[in-house]
Amino acid sequence: MRAAAGLVFTLATGAAHASDHLDTPTVIADPAADIADLFAWMSPDGQRLNLAMTVVAHQFSDRLQYVFHVGSGSRFGETTATTEIVCHFDAANTAECWAGDADHARGDASKAAGLEGRNRRFRVFAGLRDDPFFNNVKGTREALNVAAAALQGGAAVDAAGCPQFDEATSQAIFDRWRHTAGGPAKNFLVGWQSASLVVSVDLDVVDTGGRLLAVWGAIYKP
Repeated sequence: MRAAAGLVFTLATGAAHASDHLDTPTVIADPAADIADLFAWMSPDGQRLNLAMTVVAHQFSDRLQYVFHVGSGSRFGETTATTEIVCHFDAANTAECWAGDADHARGDASKAAGLEGRNRRFRVFAGLRDDPFFNNVKGTREALNVAAAALQGGAAVDAAGCPQFDEATSQAIFDRWRHTAGGPAKNFLVGWQSASLVVSVDLDVVDTGGRLLAVWGAIYKP
């Protein structure tokens, strides 16, 4: 079993994020294997890459591995090196993590300061945090209903299968997406906490192939 979410960004842009929903039944059946969000951003001084992965469960599983894959290269789509940051947890939720071959950490990573590697090349936090993603579920569903109705009503579709909505329909879709039941947009995830794995790693550990980074997170069942 594997669940994954990914993104690509350059060091100059500073940040990127991805959100993953509607997984396969196998992943949904095990919340600890269900990736919710993936974030990557640079530290203000440009010396460290920060990574965050949230999962739907409230605790990490001792039967799974949680992995950040960081590819690096000098041209978009052509990474030439990959560093894996791997974490797993025992039944007592003790974390053990590796930052490629550069560093290793083992212990309690649930404190706010996190757990620092033996070589001080990375730091790990693993614990409950408020879900950071604003998810207007009802507004999204209403927007999808508008689009579905337009398609059923004969809206044009191009050769690639993409709908060609007229301006009025497009405006209606965006309006529903920006509101909840006609009022201000509401975050369905308010108060929801998820298990969060956060890593801050020295840039030179992960950028060996170049300044363009591709990040994707995965959960593996050995």
